[in-house]
This record gives sequence, structure tokens and C-alpha cells, in this order.
Amino acid sequence: MDKLLVIENVEPIQLLGVNNIKLNHIKKSFPRVKIVSRGDELIVSGSRTDIIEFEKYLTLFISHIEKYGKLTETNIDSLMGVEGESIISNEEGEGVIVYGNGGIIVKAKTPNQRKMVAAVTKNDMVFAMGPAGTGKTYTAVALAVRALKNREVKKIILTRPAVESGENLGFLPGDLKEKLDPYMQPLYDALRDMIPLAKLAEHIEKKVIEIAPLAFMRGRTLNHAFVILDEAQNTTEGQIKMFLTRMGEAAKFVITGDVTQIDLPNRQPSGLIHASKILKNIDGIEFVYLDGKDVLRHRIVKEILTAYEKAGKQ
Repeated sequence: MDKLLVIENVEPIQLLGVNNIKLNHIKKSFPRVKIVSRGDELIVSGSRTDIIEFEKYLTLFISHIEKYGKLTETNIDSLMGVEGESIISNEEGEGVIVYGNGGIIVKAKTPNQRKMVAAVTKNDMVFAMGPAGTGKTYTAVALAVRALKNREVKKIILTRPAVESGENLGFLPGDLKEKLDPYMQPLYDALRDMIPLAKLAEHIEKKVIEIAPLAFMRGRTLNHAFVILDEAQNTTEGQIKMFLTRMGEAAKFVITGDVTQIDLPNRQPSGLIHASKILKNIDGIEFVYLDGKDVLRHRIVKEILTAYEKAGKQ
């Protein structure tokens, strides 16, 4: 089989060397794999097992460059030995999803986050529900970036219902995009951790990555895309039905939300709550529930959530 791998987050010459001298050194460790370089792309040919093994070490080499700013032949030899085996073994056990900017390793850090990763791997549609700070959105974005990098999808679509949390968008200055960009900021923040800024800007410009309010999804069929609906607790029953029925060929849908923070006006019922009641028994849809144990923000956040939970029961 053949696979196209894109060198991201580092300059190709840092990895491949002048006149491919480092690449030729790397090739010695993979005699069963044919590797051809073209700019920032590598065309790799071999068995599926050998290509997967090569990808692991390629990611390791890139991570080393991000961390230390260079990769020597001595580094390559060390990483191909016991040092690299140890790193790969530890990272696989710790649930690495994607390697981000500046050596950031994005991984599933809690049992429920790992359940979410497994659910998305196994199903075409996953609902991830839980309080703020449990990593729902961040994990979903990481899975989307991984799918894009692995050529499993052609685009990423991130969307939110444009419901104000105690504020009125109409009074904010600027055009529609300028009004909505701050509201979409958490999605931009996650992407900036995982994709180099220049590459991210290029993806957004070419609509490989699309960030838009939920209303912009109406009438579309979303094919070959990883689609995330964030803050789904703020959808009405009609809105979430509209969104879920946008699913097209070879698509992955992840819906995240916190049913304790509903900002819908006039006490409208939440579409997320309704969907969680009627869609549970459909094959290919899975619900994952995160809780206070998954909160990875400041210690105080866990205590705040516990206090509100107790108050709600009283």
C-alpha cells in the first residue's frame, strides 16, 4: 500500500536534512519501506504494519525537533533504539490523540475522555455530555484534527448555536463575522494548540476548516467531514434535528454540551436533552457522560461545580 504523509509543524529540511541526508539515514532503519520525499510530503510504500511503524517514529522525530530545535543523526539512532521504544510505549498507553504546536501532546487524560475517544473511533455519531472543564470540546477538536491529518476526512466543520449568555450580540460592534468570532473563540483556541498558525489560516481560507454558527448549516449535506456541534444544550429541538440530519457520506459527528448551563430564552426546552432521550437505542450513536472527575482546570473549578450540584439537589 501507499500512503501520503505531510510534514507539519517543522521545516522539512530540519527533518530530512540537506539533500535528504537525514532521510537517507532514517531509511536504513526501515529497509522494507520505500520513502520518497516531495517538498513537505513523504510518499511511503510498504505493508500496512510497516507504514504504521514508520509513522510512529516519524512523529517522534518531529516531536524531538519541536522540543529541541534540531535532529541529528545521533538523535535519530537514539530514538530508533530503547529511548524511542520507551517514549512510544508510554505515549500509546497514555492515549495520545495528536501532536500539537511547540511539542504539545494532546491526549485523553481521564477514563471518560478515553471512553469518548473510543466511542468516536467506533461510531459515526457521538454525544459527549458533561460540565465545563471536562475536555469535551478540546478532545473533540483533537480527534477532528487527527482525522484530517490522517486523510480520514476532507474537512473539519465546527459550529455552535448563536445563543447569547446574558449578552446581546446585536450591541457588539462590527459585521456578522466580527460579532461571532469572540463567541467561537474556544474553538479557535483549541485549533491554535494543534495546528501551526500559518497552516490554520490557510485551512480556514480554503474552507478545509470551517467555523460557523449553527444557522449556516441549514440546507447542507456534510460529506467526508468531521463535524462538531459545541454548546448543543443551547439548541432547540428543531435546531438539533436540523443539524443531525445534515450528516452525509463518510462523516463523523460529535455533539458536545452541558445540560446544567442552558441559555435558551423564554425557558425553551433544550434540544440536547430531548435528543438524549429519543436517540439512545440507534445503532451507530453513542452517548458518553463526563463528570467532575474529568475536570482538568483549576482545583477551585471542581469545588465550584460540586457546590452548584449540591445546591441544585437541595
